[in-house]
Amino acid sequence: MRVWLNGDLMADPTAGAVTVTDHGFTVGDGVFEAVKTLHGVPFALTRHLTRLERSAAGLGLPAPDLDAVRRGVQAVVEGAAGDPMGRLRITFTAGPHPMGSGRGGGPPTLVVAYSALEPAPASTRVVTVPWTRNEHGATAGLKTTSYAENVIALAHATERGGTEAVLANTAGHLCEGTGSNVFYVVDGELRTPSLASGCLAGVTRALVVEWCGAREVDEPLAEVLERCSEAFLASTTRDVQAIARWDDRDLPAPGPVTRACAETWRSREAETMDP
Repeated sequence: MRVWLNGDLMADPTAGAVTVTDHGFTVGDGVFEAVKTLHGVPFALTRHLTRLERSAAGLGLPAPDLDAVRRGVQAVVEGAAGDPMGRLRITFTAGPHPMGSGRGGGPPTLVVAYSALEPAPASTRVVTVPWTRNEHGATAGLKTTSYAENVIALAHATERGGTEAVLANTAGHLCEGTGSNVFYVVDGELRTPSLASGCLAGVTRALVVEWCGAREVDEPLAEVLERCSEAFLASTTRDVQAIARWDDRDLPAPGPVTRACAETWRSREAETMDP
């Protein structure tokens, strides 16, 4: 792992460096991006930085210095050309503030970290969890560091043999996974929840919608699970990953639409690293 913190590459990336009063640490007052790299080159970095800005604005944080972020990215991917795949983690927090929820004007904290990453399996199992995503919440659709709900949901799914948890929203409609968007097929049509569902505006989600022509529609999760003929997850580190088992239901992995989407993804990804 290599870590760049507020302008400097850390000699020891495991050493303590962020103050204990940092609002990102004390109350989760921060935003982040996870970016895939291929042989040390970030994929879709411009889209990720645009979302970082949007999430920061939604949280009421100052705009991150994107030139500084890019310098941090370059610093940590130095020498990573030999890694077939890697992951960048860009974290931007409110910085040091008084204990509690109130902000006190401290300078923000910017961290860019990199580590090598193994490719995800071609298929996986997902588990529907009993908790819901609040599509009306203040942080709905923002990629914040407040991930406790996701940690609990994913642990629940892992205990039941899944690698991802699937959540409905308060209306009972399919929403998203803890770190992925969900696509499914009904009557041969590729569908995915709309952003109004409260799901994250995933970078991979947006590209799949553009490249594969998915229809954005909000439907009850129970009906989706009953009617879908195939499904897949989409995320930065999963790309297009077929769902082989959803709760107690087996699905083709991949089904024909999923296979076509995965092939389209590989072809379009090869055309440009910054679509």
